Amino acid sequence: MKAHDAIYIDGAWRPAAGQDVIEVVDPAEERVIATVPAGTALDIDTAVRAARAALPGWAATPPAERAARLTALRDSLEARKDEIAETVTAELGSPLPFSQAVHAAVPVAVAGSYAELAASYSFEEKVGNSTVLLEPVGVVGAITPWNYPLHQVVAKVAPALAAGCTIVLKPAEDTPLVAQLFAEAVHDAGVPAGVFNLVTGLGPVAGQALAEHPGVDLVSFTGSTAVGRQIGAVAGAAVKKVALELGGKSANVILPGADLARAVAVGVANVMSNSGQTCSAWTRMLVHREQYDEAVSLAATAAAKYTDRIGPLVSDKQRRRVRAYIEQGITEGARLVAGGPDYPRERGYWVSPTVFADVTPEMTIAQEEIFGPVLTILRYEDEEDALRIANGTVYGLAGAVWAADEAEAVAFARRMETGQVDINGGRFNPRAPFGGYKQSGIGRELGAHGLAEYLQTKSLQF
Repeated sequence: MKAHDAIYIDGAWRPAAGQDVIEVVDPAEERVIATVPAGTALDIDTAVRAARAALPGWAATPPAERAARLTALRDSLEARKDEIAETVTAELGSPLPFSQAVHAAVPVAVAGSYAELAASYSFEEKVGNSTVLLEPVGVVGAITPWNYPLHQVVAKVAPALAAGCTIVLKPAEDTPLVAQLFAEAVHDAGVPAGVFNLVTGLGPVAGQALAEHPGVDLVSFTGSTAVGRQIGAVAGAAVKKVALELGGKSANVILPGADLARAVAVGVANVMSNSGQTCSAWTRMLVHREQYDEAVSLAATAAAKYTDRIGPLVSDKQRRRVRAYIEQGITEGARLVAGGPDYPRERGYWVSPTVFADVTPEMTIAQEEIFGPVLTILRYEDEEDALRIANGTVYGLAGAVWAADEAEAVAFARRMETGQVDINGGRFNPRAPFGGYKQSGIGRELGAHGLAEYLQTKSLQF
C-alpha cells in the first residue's frame, strides 16, 4: 500500500515539521499497512499561509476556468478509481464491490456535478437598483471523517474550488491514504499551487489548530456532534463561518398499506451498508402494531444474510463502542432477534448484523447514534404516534417513508423534522442538498446549496 511520508502544501509534497507518524491499520487483518506524518500546528500554519497567498489569484480566476480544473479533477479521480477502491478497502475495511460502487464512484459524480455548477452558476444578480455579488468566503479549513473518506473530502473541496476558495484539508487519521490519493489527483488536474493543501494529523492537534487558526475564514466539519459542538464554539468565539454535518438517528417509517417486505428489506440493507457506519442510516424502523411481528421476522431473516457481506468496523475502539451499545440494549430490555455482542471472528474488527425488537423510544439504543450494523424496530399506534416517535430525538439528518400512496408518504415526510427524506426508496441524488435539522448540523452539502456555503454576499447600489 503506497503512502506519502510527507504532507502536500503549496503544490508540493514536503516533510512535516515533526517526526511523529500515524499508523494506518487494516481493520480486517488488524495489521499496520502504512504510516503517514502526524502534522502539527506549525504544519497547519504553513498550509494556511499558502492557502491565504493563493486566494487572490484563485478567487479572480474566471468560473469557466475553475470549472475546467474541476472537470480535470473528476477525470483524474476516474482514472484512479481502482486504486481508490483498493485503498479504501485496505484502510476502512469495506468490501471491494462496495468500495468500487460507492467510495470510488460517488466522489467522481460529485466532482462532475460541481464542474457543471461552476460553469453555470450565477455569481451575480440584479435586485432593483443593486447588483448582488456572490464572492468566495476565503480560506476554508476542511476536517473530514473516516466513514466515507473520499466522498466527504470531495463534498467539501469541490464546492470550495467552484466558489473560488482555497482549502486546507485535515482528513481523518484512520483513513488518510485515500486523502493522499486525492491530493495527487488535484495536482494532476492542474489546480494552482496553494489552492489545495493537505495536512494529515490527529484531530486534537492538527484539527484543533485548523479550527482555531485566525487565517481560516470558514471551518467545514463532518463528524460527531460532540466534536462539532467544540468546533462551533471555537468558530463562534472568532466570529468565523462554520458548516457542521453531524450525527443522526434517522427514522424509517413504514405506514400501513406500504409494501412491507420491500420496505423492511431496503431498510435493513440501508442500516447494514458500510457496516452501519453511516450518519444518515435509517437505524430506527417504525412499524404499525398490526404489522410489527411480521416486520420483525422479516428484518431478522434479512439481517442474517449480511453476516458474510459486510466488512469490519474501522477500528477496535469503534467495535468496543458498538458492542457496548448492544449490551446496553439487552440490559434495558430490548429483545435481540439477530446478531448480538459476541465477536463473530477471531481476527478483524467485525460486529454481527444486529436487530433489536420491542424497542421503546426512550431506550438508549433508540436515542443515541451507535454507528454500527444495529437496527432498532419500534411499534407505533397511529400516524400521529409514528410522527412523535420519528421526531423524538435530538437529531434530524435523514429518514424514509413508505406508503401505498405516494401523496400520503409526502404528506408525512413534510411533517418530519429532518433534512432529507427518501420516499418509497428514492435514489441518492448528488445534486440534492444534504444536511441536518436540530443537532445534526448547520448548513448543507452537495448541489447548489452546498456551493452557497462557500460564498459570501456583497451588494452594489446604483
